[in-house]
Amino acid sequence: MPETSTSAINALVLDELFKVIESRKGDDPSTSYTAKLFTKGIEKIAQKVGEEATEVVIESVKGDQKALTSESADLLYHLMVLWADQGVKPKDVFAELAKRQGISGIDEKASRPKD
Repeated sequence: MPETSTSAINALVLDELFKVIESRKGDDPSTSYTAKLFTKGIEKIAQKVGEEATEVVIESVKGDQKALTSESADLLYHLMVLWADQGVKPKDVFAELAKRQGISGIDEKASRPKD
């Protein structure tokens, strides 16, 4: 059996988490935090993403690697709840990242449509 790459394992973990998150839609909000977020709507979900992103920034500035790891996991989870709520699939985000591979960040940003 071929050895599974770390990146394949990481993608599998994210895919499995997303499946669990999606499966919580319509569940009882008194027994599922994810279901509770879905019932509270996009404003609460987006708020939680912002809060977790702020906590990631704080822990990175403090240099607390363990706390940064924990807050990063929280951010990824809440971001995936946001994706599920808005109909975005991880594969779509991964495809966008793959499309940008090998392109300078400066060039990629310059290629975006202007508002």
